[in-house]
Parts: sequence; C-alpha cells; structure tokens
Amino acid sequence: MKIAILPGDGIGTEIVAEAVKVLNVLDLKFESETALVGGAAYEAHGHPLPDATLKLAKQADAVLFGAVGDWKYDKLERALRPEQAILGLRKNLGLFANFRPAICYEQLVGASSLKPELVSGLDILIIRELTGDIYFGQPRGRRQSPDGLFPGAEEAFDTMRYTRPEIERIARVAFEAARKRGKHVTSVDKANVLETFQLWKDVVTEVGKDYPDVKLDHMYVDNAAMQLVRQPKFFDVVVTGNMFGDILSDEAAMLTGSIGMLPSASLNANNQGLYEPSHGSAPDIAGKGVANPLATILSAAMMLRYSLNQPQAASRIESAVEHVLAQGLRTADIWSEGTTKVGTQQMGDAVVAAITKKTITKS
Repeated sequence: MKIAILPGDGIGTEIVAEAVKVLNVLDLKFESETALVGGAAYEAHGHPLPDATLKLAKQADAVLFGAVGDWKYDKLERALRPEQAILGLRKNLGLFANFRPAICYEQLVGASSLKPELVSGLDILIIRELTGDIYFGQPRGRRQSPDGLFPGAEEAFDTMRYTRPEIERIARVAFEAARKRGKHVTSVDKANVLETFQLWKDVVTEVGKDYPDVKLDHMYVDNAAMQLVRQPKFFDVVVTGNMFGDILSDEAAMLTGSIGMLPSASLNANNQGLYEPSHGSAPDIAGKGVANPLATILSAAMMLRYSLNQPQAASRIESAVEHVLAQGLRTADIWSEGTTKVGTQQMGDAVVAAITKKTITKS
C-alpha cells in the first residue's frame, strides 16, 4: 500500500499530522511519501500542483490531503491559486465520485444548530459528481459583452454541462451505495430551469429502473436546501452535481455540529482515492493548535475502507473517535459546557490512546 501525503496549507499540516499519527499505530504495512501542494508548493516551485506532486499522487493507491488556500494568494492569476491543486488532482486522477457522509454522533447532538429530535441518529451520504459541471465546463472566461442588456460591458461566464455517461456512472455509484444503506436515493437537480439538469433527471430516472429495490425521488436544489434543515432524516443517499453538491454538503455539515467532523472520499473507477476533510485551510487559526483533526482522521478511515481494503482498521479508527467523544473531549468548534476542551494534538493523542490501550468494537 502506498499513500501520498499532501498536507497543504493553513491547518492542513496540523490535522494531517494527527491522521498520520493514528495510521502509524494500526500495525499496517504501508509506504508513504509527503509532497508540497497548494500555496506551499507555489512558494517553493511556482505552481500549486508541481509535476512531482502529481506524479506521486498518480503512483499512490490513495492520497491523504489536508487543505489548500490562503487569502494572501487571492490576487494571483486563477491558474496559480492554491485551489487549482485540488481541481487538478480531481481531473488528472479521474476522481469523479465524491462521498461526503454527514453523521451526527450521539455525543454531539447538542452541538448541532437544530433541535435534538431533528438530528439525533442522522446519517446522510451525499454523493457529489466531481469532475464535471460548471467547475470544469468550457467555454469560460472574461470579455467585453457582445450583446445583452449592456453591450460592451465587461462580463464573466462559465459553462454548466454534463454528458450522459458522466451522469450514468455517478447515478450507479449512488444506487449501489443506497443498496448497502437505507435503499433510498434522492437526486437533486434544477430541471425546471436548466437543460443540463433536465438531462440529469432523465438519466438518473433511467438508471433507477435497474435498481427496483431502491426508492428514487427527485428534488429541486432550493427545496433540498430547505428540507435538509426542516426534516434532515428524510434523506439517505443524496446524489447531485458538482456545484450543488459543494453547497449542500457544507450545509449538511452543520447539522452534525461542525464541519470539522466531516470527512470525504473522492474515488475514480479503480477505487484509487483522495481523502480530505470537508473544511478548508482556516488560515485564521493556523499554527494555534486548536483545529479539529477528527474530520481528517475519519477521512483516513475512509481511505482504509475504500482504497486500501482494510475495513477492520477503518472500524478501529471510527470506534476510537466515538470513544473519545464519549469521554467528553472536544476541540473548540464542538465544545460545550460540561465537556473538556482540548487542542489538535491532544485530540489526536486521545484517538491513538483509544486504539492502543483499549479493545474497541464498532457498535
């Protein structure tokens, strides 16, 4: 097993260090190599995704990724901004299927902004198509407008587009995942106004006929955003496009108490994957030792399960996280009165202790 470790910027280096610390106590045989990415790579090599980093990622069975970005890079031309690194990795590795589980742990029900009865037992899997849509569609750019309300004015444009095969493959991923869960898929679109998502809805409906054991319903994205806070436990598996998935998964994160608890996996057709927390680089708290490493640690567990074929090791990590939360340990983002506030390294140490000092079984 070969793991490419790309810590990135901001709190990325801190949280990835804790995930690596957890992996190292699992008695697994794996090879790992660390490389620069994002702003750190730009500073050293003049590009956020250097050729050497991309080569390492391609050769690895899985990539453990921290976060990229910093406000100081916002004035760079877009192709050199740190965020282009993650887009480049998704494109070059063919990482079309993004899994973002939103689970509200029993111990964190009180940390959610919603009433306990709405989020207790919450377990949603958002599956986001990751290599198409408006983030990658062409043409895109800036120009003087040739027509419209203000001819000659400066305008910017991006293109939303999907092909039938792109929609078919992500739909099948969603239906297969639902078969192992609650057998319910909600496809989120905007078919009432967008041709792109009329095709999306048509294709998902066709694919759904191959899965008669799975219930399929369709929901416009604005309604889906509302229902996530109105009746979140209605959802089991949510499948949607790149932009809608980006937005809805962050909304779902807050149902769980903090985006600092949300892991993610991005997979290609060969189950090679990139694993990262759903949050960003948080430069405002970088270096302070207060970031929550649990999303990254849980991302490492997803890596073991989906790309490295180590489900028992994955369960040990997940159970250790539950145990630590049951002990009342909390980083600042999930802290509440009556619990113990700890820092990044303390939380990582607690997870390691739960793995190494106790026999933990997944409930």
